[in-house]
Amino acid sequence: MRGGDGILGVRGGGIETKKSVTASNNRGGGRGIRWKSVRRRERWLVVLGVILHAVYMLSIFDIYFKTPIVHGMDPVYPRFNAPAKRLVLLVADGLRADKFFEPDSEGNYRAPFLRSVIKGQGRWGVSHARPPTESRPGHVALIAGFYEDPSAVTKGWKANPVEFDSVFNRSHHTISYGSPDIVPIFCKALPHSTWNTYPHEFEDFATDASFLDEWSLDQFKSILNRSNDEPNLKQMLLQDKIVIFLHLLGCDSNGHAHRPFSSIYLNNVKVVDGIAKSVYDLLENYFKDNRTAYIFTADHGMSDKGSHGDGHPSNTDTPLVAWGAGVRHPMPMMSGTKHSDYGDRFVDEHLHDSPTPTDWGLSGIERVDVNQADIAPLMSTLLGLPCPVNSVGNLPLGYINLDEAEEVEAVLANTKQILNQFLRKSQLKQSTSLRFKPFKPLAHYSSVLDQIESLISIRDYEAALKLSENLRRLALDGFNYFQTYDWLMLMTVITLGYIGWMFFIVLHVLQSYTSLPGKILRKDQSVLRNKISKVNLCGCFFMGLVCIMLFVEHSPPLYHAYTAMTVFLWTQICSQYQLLKALWRYLCGSESHHIIKLIATFAVSVFILEFLVKSFTERKLYTWCFLIVGFVASVYLFYSIPWRSGVPIFVLLACWFLSIFTLMPAEIPDNNLLVIVSGVMIIMIGGVARYFELHTGENKYWRSVLNCDTKPRFPILFLLQALLVGLSSVMVFLSTSHRTQNQELLGLHQLITWSIAGFSIVLPLFSATGLLSRLNSIFLGFAPTFLLLSIGYEAVFYGALALALMAWILFENTLLHTSKGNTSRTSTKSVEDDIILEHDDRCLELSDMRIPLIFMVLFNIAFFGTGNFASIASFEISSVYRFITIFSPFLMAALLIFKLFIPFILVICTFSAITKVLRVPRLGCYFLVIFCSDVMTIHFFFLVRNTGSWMEIGNSISHFGIMSAQVVFVLLLFAVTNIYTKDIQTHSAQQFSRKVI
Repeated sequence: MRGGDGILGVRGGGIETKKSVTASNNRGGGRGIRWKSVRRRERWLVVLGVILHAVYMLSIFDIYFKTPIVHGMDPVYPRFNAPAKRLVLLVADGLRADKFFEPDSEGNYRAPFLRSVIKGQGRWGVSHARPPTESRPGHVALIAGFYEDPSAVTKGWKANPVEFDSVFNRSHHTISYGSPDIVPIFCKALPHSTWNTYPHEFEDFATDASFLDEWSLDQFKSILNRSNDEPNLKQMLLQDKIVIFLHLLGCDSNGHAHRPFSSIYLNNVKVVDGIAKSVYDLLENYFKDNRTAYIFTADHGMSDKGSHGDGHPSNTDTPLVAWGAGVRHPMPMMSGTKHSDYGDRFVDEHLHDSPTPTDWGLSGIERVDVNQADIAPLMSTLLGLPCPVNSVGNLPLGYINLDEAEEVEAVLANTKQILNQFLRKSQLKQSTSLRFKPFKPLAHYSSVLDQIESLISIRDYEAALKLSENLRRLALDGFNYFQTYDWLMLMTVITLGYIGWMFFIVLHVLQSYTSLPGKILRKDQSVLRNKISKVNLCGCFFMGLVCIMLFVEHSPPLYHAYTAMTVFLWTQICSQYQLLKALWRYLCGSESHHIIKLIATFAVSVFILEFLVKSFTERKLYTWCFLIVGFVASVYLFYSIPWRSGVPIFVLLACWFLSIFTLMPAEIPDNNLLVIVSGVMIIMIGGVARYFELHTGENKYWRSVLNCDTKPRFPILFLLQALLVGLSSVMVFLSTSHRTQNQELLGLHQLITWSIAGFSIVLPLFSATGLLSRLNSIFLGFAPTFLLLSIGYEAVFYGALALALMAWILFENTLLHTSKGNTSRTSTKSVEDDIILEHDDRCLELSDMRIPLIFMVLFNIAFFGTGNFASIASFEISSVYRFITIFSPFLMAALLIFKLFIPFILVICTFSAITKVLRVPRLGCYFLVIFCSDVMTIHFFFLVRNTGSWMEIGNSISHFGIMSAQVVFVLLLFAVTNIYTKDIQTHSAQQFSRKVI
C-alpha cells in the first residue's frame, strides 16, 4: 500500500503500516490508553488556549489604553503681569467652522458681531480638534489642555477615569452655566465655583434647541443682576483671575435633529452670535475697565449627516475668535504670505496653511490656526495663571498682545509645565526600572534651561524663544517616549506568546494527526523523560527569574501573567526538541519540490488570512473573492469531471449568487415582501435537494454525498419542515401587518411564532442520517426561526449561504474521487502505533490545509455577509418584533444573537460533514482553524487603535476580541452542532457511528 502525502508534503511510501485489523485488535489495550492520553492532552490544550487568549486579550489595555495623566508636578507660575482680570469662554457645541464663517444664500453673514470683532478688535482662526470629536473630550482639550484619555474606554467613554487639572482649577473663581453633561465635569468638585445646569428633559430633539443657549445667557444675566443686591457676590465678581464659561448646546442638538444645513441649525449660529454680543455688552457695561478677555470657539463640528466623532474636516474644524484684554488686534495678510500657525502638525492631520475659502470674506486678515489643546495655555496666559499641569498645548503667540520679554516668559512657562510632566514620567519609570533607558535628547535639559535664562538676561529674546520652543517640542516627544516605554517589551512578549501557541498547536497536530515517520516518534523514553525534566526545570527557573525582576520593578500583576504564559509555552515547545530536531532533519532530507509545495501552501495560507483581515473593514472584497473563486473552481471542475454531472455550473452559480450580498448596505432596510419570497426560495432549495436525494442514480460524483442507503425514520418529515417554513412566511406577513395597523403584537401570533421556532429546531434530529438528508433537514429546521427574525435581504442570504456550502461539499467530494493518490484507499488508517485516530479517519495531509482556510472564509462571510458583526448595525431591534414588543433587553439580545449564530451553525455543520466525507479528524481540523484565527489575531493586535473616533477605536478592539474569542466560540458551536451532525453517515463509512467530541 502506498502512503499518502504527509502534512509536510512528503509521501510516506516507506513507512511501516498496520498489518491487519486483527493485529490492531491485539494492541487494542495499548491504543485505548494512548487514545485517552491524547484526549486528555487535547482537553488540557483547549483549556490552555482559553486562558491564554483571555489573558492576552487584556494586554491591549496595558499597551494601548494606559492613561497619560500623571500627578505630582508643581505648577509653573508665569513671571509677568496678567493682561486680563477675567476671561469669558463661550463654547458653541457642535458649531462647524464653515457654517460660522460663510454667508447665507442672500450673501449676509450669520455672525455679524463676531465678524466685526475679527475685523476690528481681535484675532481669528480655525481650532483643529483631534478625534474623537465628541463633547466631553473636546471640552477637556479646551479647558484642561490634553486630548482624550485612552483609558476612558474602561468607563465606556462616559467619563475621564483619572483626575486632572484645568484652567478652572487654577482660577480664583469660575462661573459656569450650560449642559448637565459638560458643566459638572469641571465644576462639580470645584469649591470655588458658581454653576448651574438645565434638566436633561430640556434636551428635546423635537424642538428648536436654541432656547438652551438663551437659558445659559439668562442665568448669567441673573447673577450680574443679583450682585447689585448682594455685596459678597459683587466682591467675588470684582476679584481678578475669574473665568466665566457658558456652554451653548443648541447647535449640537439642532445639528443632530435637523442636520447642519437646516434653517434651524443655521439660525442657531445667529443666536450664539447674539449671545456673544450680549455677554460682551453686559460685561463691558458692568466692569468698565477693559480688563476682560473673550474667547469664542466650539468643541467639535458636525457632519452633513448630523453626527460627529471621526476626523473629517467638518468635525475637526471649529471657529476660534479671541478679543479683549491681552489679545492682539487684527493684522492684514501680506500678499504672498500664508496665515500663521504654531506647532509642527495639527492634531487632526490637516495641512498647515490651507487656503481660506474666498466666500468667508476674510482672506485679507491674518488667520492663526491652533490645535484645540492650545486654547488652555492661551486662557492661562491671558489670566496670568499657571498652565494646567496635565496640558500638552502649545501657547499660540499669534493671539497674545505682550512685549517681547513677556512673550519669552510666557513660552518658557508653557515649556517648563510640559517639561515637568516629562520629568515626572521619567522619575516614575526610573524608580521602578532595573535597566532604565532615559530619553537621550533631554539628558541635559537643565543646561538648556540655564542657557535660556542666560539669553533672557542679555535680552536675546529671539534666540531664547527659539530655544524654548525647541525644548517644549522635545519635552512632548519625551513625554510620548515614556508613555510608550513598555510597548516594545509587552508587544514582544505577547507576540512571542501567540507564535509559541501556534507552534505548539502545529506540533500537536503533527504528532496526533499526521503520518510522520516512525523513527521521529520512537525514542528511548527514559532518556527522553530525563531531558524533558531538565528543560522544564530550566523553564521554571527562567520564569521565576523574570517574575522576580517584574516584582522588583513593581510591575502590574498582568505583566507577570503575560510573561509566565509565554515562558511556559516556549518551555513546552523546547521540551520536544528531539522531535524538532528530527523534523528538521526530515525536512532537510526531503526533495526540493516537496519543500516548494510546503512554502507555497504557507504563502497561500498567509495571503488568504491577510485577505480576511482586510475584509473586516472592506466587505466588498468578498464580492471579488466569490466571483473569482466561483469561476476558477468551476473551470477546474469542468476539466476534471464530466460537465453533465452539473457540479461545475452549480459551483459557479452558488458562488456568484453569494457574492451579491457584500455589495448591499450593512444597515438592512425593511422589506417584508423579500422575507416572504425568501421563504418560497428556501422551500424550493429544500425540494430540489430532496429530489436529488431520491434520484441520484450511480453518479459517483454525487453518490457519497446524496445516496447513503439509509431509510428515513419519518418519511413525511420533509413535508412537515417545508410546511413550517411556509407557515413562518405567512406569520411574517400576518404579524407585521397587524402590528403596523394596531401598534401591538397579537398574542395568538406571538404564540404561533414561538411554537414554530421551537418545534422546527428539534425536527432535524429525526431526519435520515444520509449526508444530504441531514444537512437539508438542518437547513430547513433553522429556516423558520431565521425568517421570523429577518427584516430584509438577510433572509435571501440564508439560502445563498446554504447553496455555497453545498457547492463546497460537492467540490471536496469531486476532489476525493479525482485525486491521483486516491487518499480514500491509501490513507484510511494511521500508519504509526503512536497515532491514534477516531474510527476510520485518515491522517491529515498538506493539501488538507484548504479545509480550515475555506472554513475561515465562509465563517467570516457569515459574520459580514449581511452587515458587520462587530458593529451595532447588525443588531436591528425590529428583528425581534414578531416574538416580543415589550422591552426586555436580555430576551431581545438573546434572540438577536441567536439569529446571528444561525449562519455559523450552517457553516460548522457543513464543515463537520466534509470531515466525514474526506474521513479526516475533525479535532485536528479544529486546531488548524484555531491556528489560522491566531494568525489573524496577531495582525489585529497590531491594528488596535487608541486614537480616532470612538467607533474606530471600538471596532479595532472588537475585531481583536472576536478573533481572540474564536478558540472558545468555535469550540462551543462545534459542541452544539455535533448534536445534529454526529449521526451523519457517508457512502463509504455509513457503518460507523460518530462520537461526541
